[in-house]
This record gives sequence, C-alpha cells and structure tokens, in this order.
Amino acid sequence: MLHTVVMAGGSGTRFWPVSRQELPKQFLTLFGEHSLIQQAVRRCGELSTADSTWIVTNAAHAVETGRQLPELASDHILIEPCGRNTAPCIAIAAARLLADDPDAIMLVTPADHVITPTEDFIAAVQRAMETVEKNPSRLCLFGIVPTRPATGYGYIEQGSELADSDRVFKVARFREKPNVETAQKFLDAGNFLWNSGIFVWRADTILNALRKHCPEVTEILDRFLDLAGTPEWSAAMEREFPNMPSTSIDYAVLEHSKDVCVLEAPFTWDDVGSWSALARVHDPDENGNTVLGRHVGVDTKNCTIFSSGDHLVTTIGLDDCVVVHTEHSTLVAKLDDEAQIKELLKEIGEAGLAEFL
Repeated sequence: MLHTVVMAGGSGTRFWPVSRQELPKQFLTLFGEHSLIQQAVRRCGELSTADSTWIVTNAAHAVETGRQLPELASDHILIEPCGRNTAPCIAIAAARLLADDPDAIMLVTPADHVITPTEDFIAAVQRAMETVEKNPSRLCLFGIVPTRPATGYGYIEQGSELADSDRVFKVARFREKPNVETAQKFLDAGNFLWNSGIFVWRADTILNALRKHCPEVTEILDRFLDLAGTPEWSAAMEREFPNMPSTSIDYAVLEHSKDVCVLEAPFTWDDVGSWSALARVHDPDENGNTVLGRHVGVDTKNCTIFSSGDHLVTTIGLDDCVVVHTEHSTLVAKLDDEAQIKELLKEIGEAGLAEFL
C-alpha cells in the first residue's frame, strides 16, 4: 500500500512577517484557496486515504496541523521533539509505517511546495510506484526540468534511462547548489534536473539504506523501534530522537546508494521559497506587480505587495520592492535584499522584540 508522508517541520522565515514561529509557511494560503499543507494532503488524496496519510512535524506546530487537517487521526501526526533534518524525519516515519504495513511504499513530500496540475502529479507518483514495484531496492526521486539557472536548488545529473521504465533515469551524481555560472552550464547541458525533495520508495528499503549508509541514525532508532505504534512511542521519541544527528536524506543515503533513480517530473513545481517567488505562481498585473490584498500604486513596478485583512497599501515610485503589511508588523525591502530577512529577524530578537518573531 502507498502511504503519503508529508514533512512539515520548516520555519519559512523568508515569508516573515506573515510567516511567524507559531505559523510558518506551510500553514499559509499563498496560492489557491487552501494552505500549502492542506494542498499537499489534498493533492495526494487519490493516492492515499486519511488512514494512510502521515504528517511529521514538531511539537510547536502539532495543534495547528491537527486544526488544518481534521480528517487525520491524532496518531497520524508524528511529532519530532526537535528539528533533525530529513534523514531522521524519514527514518521515524518509515518505522511507524512498518508497524502497520510491512509492505508499505512511501511517498515523501514537503508540506510547502506548489505543484500543478494535480493529475500530472498523481500520474508521476503512479509511475514511480511501478518503478519501485519492479525493483524493490530502488530509491526513486522526482527531478524538475530547470527553467532558469537557479542557484537555490540542488541538481541531479541524469544517467542512462532504465530499461524497464519510461523516462526514469539512473542518477549519475548529485550536485550541490551552484553559483550562477555553473547553474547556466547545467541548464545548457540539458541533462540536469532540480532536486524536488519528493521521493517514492519502500519503507523497509529506505531503513535498510539508512542502516548501511548512516548507522548513526538507525542505531538510535533501534532503541525504540519496537515501540512504533504503541502508547510508549511518544515518550521514547522525546527521550531518544534528540540524540540523532541532524542530516539530510540526500547526504545520508542518496549520494551513496547505487540504486537511486530519478523520474523526470511532468508537473510544474515551485518551492515558493521567498516573497519574490510569488510572481511565479500568480499572474503579475500590467505593471509587473504581484499583489495579494488591497493596493493602489502610482509609478510602482515589478513589486510584490501583500496586505492582510482590509488594510490598503499605497505606494509611490517603487520598483523591484517587496511590501508586506500584517496586523503586527510591516516589511519594506528591495526584492534583491530578501535574503537578509534572516539577519533582520536576528536583529529583532536582539532588540528584545521576540513577540514579533
């Protein structure tokens, strides 16, 4: 059976001040009528029922997760006591699934990506399942055909096409986030894909791969593995999970395994990692402005503007800026300076204004 595992541990600081510590990016409605985490679960609804859908999040966000996803049973919200990156996250999810289903196949997806259309995503997952069912040792991931020389994504170099699967390739190697010049070379080469962070594999296969390539995770998991699916699981997680190393599944397993393959995704994908990214998932107006909320501008071009409630934002003479108004904070910045939001939040904390974080 296919189980959907939604990883929802991110903080989404680049969407401050709308995204805050208690309400990070995955809970925001930035595209469409539902929050990103709700979209992630709905997108997989034809693949997994509520009984085979799982969310991995942290204690601070468990209540909001349950509020936004009331169709899920509380024991399907797996709570991490602290953040430890994707390898421990996937390890505990695999352990929990195997307690119910020894033949579980996992679809692992982040909670905060925009993917369209849903039918193409479903078809791609079904192809990935077929690939894994033909060879249970395979670890299948989704690669996105790049549309620009992006420097914020990891890249996957395609190898030869698998003989038994259509448009599924061996992974020649993984490449770290490149500089602009290298990213352009990858784009020109035509055989590099963006790493989407979406995976399909058997739960027992990924646990065995972790045992082989990253025993630091599984040695700790084994201390409470037998408690998966029991009332004692939560207490064991509190006690043992913080001892796991913080490491990504890519670094821990995928870069070392010989059974990794990549499916060239037929769907449109965006991780919507910043305010400026909204221009890629919304249609800008005739002046190039991406507006969510109420706005009137004069000589305002190529800006991203967000306003909460009925508040009217007005602008004069702005170009390539982001303006975000919420009931508690306002952000005004050049779009090119978005990366400094993390530094801004540090300054806010040091100024004794933690209530705004």
